[in-house]
Amino acid sequence: MTRTTSTVLALVRRALPALGLPAVLFAVWWFATAGSTDFYVPPLSTVLGRFGEVWTGERLLSDVVPSLARLAAGYLLAAVAGVGIGLVVGTSRVVRDVLEPVLELFRAIPPPVLVPVIMLFAGIGDTMKVIVIVSGCVWPILLNTVEGVRAVDEVLSDTCRSYGITGPSRLWHLTLRSASPQIVTGMRQALSIAIILMVISEMFAASNGLGFTIVQFQRSFAIPEMWSGVLLLGLLGFVLSLLFRFAENRVLAWYHGLRRAQRNP
Repeated sequence: MTRTTSTVLALVRRALPALGLPAVLFAVWWFATAGSTDFYVPPLSTVLGRFGEVWTGERLLSDVVPSLARLAAGYLLAAVAGVGIGLVVGTSRVVRDVLEPVLELFRAIPPPVLVPVIMLFAGIGDTMKVIVIVSGCVWPILLNTVEGVRAVDEVLSDTCRSYGITGPSRLWHLTLRSASPQIVTGMRQALSIAIILMVISEMFAASNGLGFTIVQFQRSFAIPEMWSGVLLLGLLGFVLSLLFRFAENRVLAWYHGLRRAQRNP
């Protein structure tokens, strides 16, 4: 068995338990709405029929791809900014004392409230939508990075100092490695926030994207098409979660192995 085959099989084994509850909910939705005559709650079979018609071909390129591009840009910028600022704040007590009150103030502001303000400075194009995503995603990454850096083992820190490991080497091999589990936790939290803010940002002065299209369907009373968009967002979040979990298992393989060894000495 090749390494690629083993990796695929391992991914499938991890994905099967995660598919159980969604499959049950999907079945409940199917049978609960079967034969429904409610205009606002159409049968799932009707929604799935519209799903294939709406989200393939032209709309895939005109709405889904731009949304994913904004999501990726905002999420990556938030990750870079959150980890970078978090490292500075976490390693310097002076910087932490100065910035912590300001960070707590901005963290408490709900990102959707900032949309009109961001529109004043960034306009109504893709830049505004990316900034909205960054404004919400950066906080869980930043705060988890700070806590991860502050929790670096003092014994390991003293060992690095004794062996003269300083500067970038210390940052890469000790600080980032030790803080990486909490950084990844913050990035996992930020992923769900990014999807929410992607949709919200596209509901304001947009001409394409998933959020824009779902609102247009709702306003034109195309209810099955609207539900198909909601279903697509759920599937998108589910797939991104699986991909993130796979990447996390690869990046933090050493950490999960250590945890298993501690539980089974």
